[in-house]
Amino acid sequence: MIAVIPFPDISPELFTIPIFGMEFALRWYALAYIAGIIVGWRIVLGAVRRPRLWQDGTPAMTAKQVEDLLFWAILGIILGGRLGFVLFYQPGHYLAHPAQILKVWQGGMSFHGGMLGVLIACVLYSLRHGLRMLSVGDLLSMAAPVGLLLGRLANFINAELWGRPTDLPWGVIFPGAAAQDCPDVIGLCARHPSQLYEALLEGLVLGAVLLWLAYRRGALKRPGWISGCFFIGYGLARFIVEFARQADAQFMTLGNPLGHALELGGGYGLSMGQLLSLPMIGFGILLLLIIPKAR
Repeated sequence: MIAVIPFPDISPELFTIPIFGMEFALRWYALAYIAGIIVGWRIVLGAVRRPRLWQDGTPAMTAKQVEDLLFWAILGIILGGRLGFVLFYQPGHYLAHPAQILKVWQGGMSFHGGMLGVLIACVLYSLRHGLRMLSVGDLLSMAAPVGLLLGRLANFINAELWGRPTDLPWGVIFPGAAAQDCPDVIGLCARHPSQLYEALLEGLVLGAVLLWLAYRRGALKRPGWISGCFFIGYGLARFIVEFARQADAQFMTLGNPLGHALELGGGYGLSMGQLLSLPMIGFGILLLLIIPKAR
């Protein structure tokens, strides 16, 4: 008998409070966003309060500017994440039902969209306050992995974004008819816990590498270096994990059971997550090649 791991019985909601005849619930996913933003903010504050990490001992921002940028970043995460999901994954559905775009509480956020939103916020804030754009980007890149770590853990608790069927001993029996709808599988269907793969690679490992670069290798003295490493690191991690992650339902058909957004023939192809990660990897490589020469 193949060893599998039963899904832990954890409620998606931490608690529910009845107020005026309505129930308000705090969900793990919302808590992940809140905690990720707070911890990321503290990481950035810690870096700007250490002049030795910066070229000529001059941090890219003041503590007050970090607090101001936090509001811009939150807007970028929410607006970019939601619009990215709408445009990248279900444009037809939301074009037919535009009012549902505002219903963010029903789920549907894209990391790549959120990243673009934060990138735009970084550019606009830097231009407005005359800051070194690449250095501000380095600070935001240092803060991003903790949010990725917590967000992927929340995805696991919510039993969403699970992986493809597997017979590996750490396969997880996710609940629900959709998770158990596995062709050619008799009995319970175990799947890759791809959310945990991403939490490990995109969150824990990538975050540790970026902090090591900043605090031990003087990377903040080379504007753009940490940003480049973040783009490459996230892009590679996401590209690899996509091979074990279940494709979005809208891309899966009888002729395309693996849900490739780009079919290359012979049963091979790339998922939407992989297609969106390739420009990130390319941009990160470009930063690492150009920035040192520009100094």
